Amino acid sequence: MNKIKTGILIVLLAAVCFNSYGQGAKSLKINEVLIKNTENFQDDYGQRNAWIEIFNSSFASVDIRSCYLTNDKRVLDPNIDAPTRAAMMYPIPKGDVLTNIHPRQHLLFWADGEPNKGNFHVNFTLDSIGSNWIALYDANGVTLLDSITIPANIPANCSYALVEDGIKELGWEIKGINGKFVTPSTNNKTLDSNEKVDGFKSKDPSGAGMAVMAMIVVFSGLLLLFISFKLVGNISLILAKRNAMRASGITDKKEAKEKAIGTESGEIFAAISLALHEYQDNVHDIEDTILTINRVKRNYSPWSSKIYTLRQTPKN
Repeated sequence: MNKIKTGILIVLLAAVCFNSYGQGAKSLKINEVLIKNTENFQDDYGQRNAWIEIFNSSFASVDIRSCYLTNDKRVLDPNIDAPTRAAMMYPIPKGDVLTNIHPRQHLLFWADGEPNKGNFHVNFTLDSIGSNWIALYDANGVTLLDSITIPANIPANCSYALVEDGIKELGWEIKGINGKFVTPSTNNKTLDSNEKVDGFKSKDPSGAGMAVMAMIVVFSGLLLLFISFKLVGNISLILAKRNAMRASGITDKKEAKEKAIGTESGEIFAAISLALHEYQDNVHDIEDTILTINRVKRNYSPWSSKIYTLRQTPKN
C-alpha cells in the first residue's frame, strides 16, 4: 500500500514539474531578427552576422537549453519522427549558465552557420535577399513554441521586430528606419516615461487627490490597528474570566459576575501603583544631579580573604 502511495506521489510530482517546465518554455518568443548585418551589432569575435533575438515573456526565469532553432521548413512535416526532426535543427547545448533567461529579458543567437564558435552560434544562415522562416521548438523536438516568417528585401542593418516585446497582437515592424532604432538584447519599445504617473499628473495637477488618498490610507491603517487591539483585549479578558471561573469552580456566568470573578478592583491597582511609587522614591533622590551611594556591609568578602593571598605551610 505504501509503495502504491509513493508511486502516485512521484507521478504527481513529475506531472507538476513537467507542466511547470512546459509553461516556462511556452513563454519564449522570437522577438527580433536582423538578416543583413554590415554596420550593426558584433559578436564576440568582432564579426557582423545575422542574429535572432529570443525574449522571455514570463515573470520567471526560463532555461532555453535543449530547445531547438531552425529555418528548415521540412520540420513541419507531421509524418517525420522526433529524432529525424531534431537532426534537422540546431540543439541549444546544455551546461551553459547563460542559457537561463531572466524574467522579461533577451538572449541573442548568431545565424552564421558556425556552431563551433560557441553555444550561441547556430548551424544555419539566413537568406539576405529572400524571405526567411525561423522556428523555435521545445526540448522534445515536437512542440512548436514560436515561428515567424521574415519578408524579403529587408534593408541592410534593419531588423524585423515586434512592436512591443513578446506581444504579437501589436504586430511587427521594421526597425532601423523612420527614427526607429535596432535593439539587440534590449527592449523593442523604449519607455522613457511612466504612463500611469503621467495620467495621474494630468488628472490631479495640484496633488490634492494624492494628499487625501494618503491621509485615508494612514487613518484606515490606524483604525484597523485600533480594532485589532480592541478585539485582542476583549478576547484576553474573556479568556481570563473563563480561567478564573474554572479555578474558582464556578460555572454560572451570572454568579461569576456578581462575585466579580476574573476582574480586579481599582483599589488593588491603586495599591500596586503606590507601592511602585514608594519603591522608586526610596531608591533615587528627589533632587536633580545628585546620586546616593549606599554602602553595602558584608561580613565576608573574597577580596579580603587571606587564603587567596598567603602561601600555606605544607604539611609533613
